[in-house]
Amino acid sequence: MDTFLDLCELLDLPRNATVSFSGSDPILPTRFKLAETAAGVLGAIGVAAGEIWKLRGGDDQVVSVDVNHVAAALNSFRYHRIVDRMDPAERFSAAAQTGTTAIYATKDGRFFHTHGSFDAPGMCAELGVVDPTPEKMAAAVGQWNGLELEEHLEMLGLCGAMVRSADEWAQRPHGQALAEVPVLEVLRVGDSDPEPFEPAERPLSGLRVLDLTRVLAGPTCARTLAEHGADVLKIGAARLPTIEAFDLDTCLGKRWANLNLKEDDARTTLNKLAAEADVFSEGFRPGVMSRFGFSPEALHELRPGIIAVSINCYGHTGPFAHRPGWEQLGQSVSGMAYEEGSNGTDIPRLVPAAACDYTTGYLAALGVLAALLRRAQAGGSYHVRVSLARTGMWYMQQPRVAPSTPLPDEIPTREEMSQFTGESTTYAGVLKHLTPVVQMSSTPTRWACGSPEPGSATAAWL
Repeated sequence: MDTFLDLCELLDLPRNATVSFSGSDPILPTRFKLAETAAGVLGAIGVAAGEIWKLRGGDDQVVSVDVNHVAAALNSFRYHRIVDRMDPAERFSAAAQTGTTAIYATKDGRFFHTHGSFDAPGMCAELGVVDPTPEKMAAAVGQWNGLELEEHLEMLGLCGAMVRSADEWAQRPHGQALAEVPVLEVLRVGDSDPEPFEPAERPLSGLRVLDLTRVLAGPTCARTLAEHGADVLKIGAARLPTIEAFDLDTCLGKRWANLNLKEDDARTTLNKLAAEADVFSEGFRPGVMSRFGFSPEALHELRPGIIAVSINCYGHTGPFAHRPGWEQLGQSVSGMAYEEGSNGTDIPRLVPAAACDYTTGYLAALGVLAALLRRAQAGGSYHVRVSLARTGMWYMQQPRVAPSTPLPDEIPTREEMSQFTGESTTYAGVLKHLTPVVQMSSTPTRWACGSPEPGSATAAWL
């Protein structure tokens, strides 16, 4: 896997580690090699976890990654269900009937991806749509020029993006700003003493992770650390909306406490937690956590040796960095949606997976593991930075499935992926879900618990 070798070189990981990849694209109905590309990330995660294990006195491990399993993992929330209760596919089919998150033609012949986010009524009100349907949304978007609508929603702090080709994006200032940074950044923030690993049961045993993220990319990062033994405490807030289907998928192996960071007492509590944490992961736009007093620099002063993780849609510098965004918009601006729609000759469409979300989460987890290795040997606090749009650009750089190769008609069914599923007990019932993708010969990946009820834990370390 070229992506595996590239990431090992980027992060100074051994490229001669024992890693086996099985399976190949196309597994999903797209010319993008989504599963093979993401498999390279997961293979590098296995290598990094194995290196940490060796620093704890463990043996060399064999890492295995099944590309079919990876393909399912890029649609992970679609494969889980609560026994006798909930089918996420049905839930999202019903949500799609409103059409608030979809691609529509604009007045000037462009295409625009609206995104209801957690304020679909606010966006619809700005478009003059009452009781939204796809037809009403199409008519409203069709009254705007693409760029004008994008700038209008940006001014209001709402989500949406005009679809661009990769070439157009590369010519724009923000595309150029993202092109100057790698798909994964691990930046040294400050100096501190080395923190060597001691013998333990699993690679990340004893590591404490604060997870201040929602939906898919950020929670996937922390879930990945949990499957290698980290103690993950998710920090949510009762006032912030979330999506149960996503939470059940990405909160495996975690505890969940609620804190309202607008309150002084809550910030004091988070300050105490961060002072004893190894990883502080957040998914806000640049500057938000700084205003609360939790910038990477402030975290370094509080806890020298901490690894700060920042995950967002558009990256951390450039004119779009302050904009809110989600998976679909990362695909729309980077050129993925344009190409998936037959290079713009048809209506642009998204690839058949939440590829930017899950892959960005895996990249963030890989960055944490690389930073922990550096901390163990050279000390220091680190800042791991990833973004959905940069991941989309990375996918655009990878090879495609050959035009002569037939594509599947649809994503694999639950039955076809049943060999990669397991069960966990959650607050909502028994959850059938995908198991961790990365397989380790000496320290099998697993989650210590099922997905927790929101706010059910105390904001304290075990």
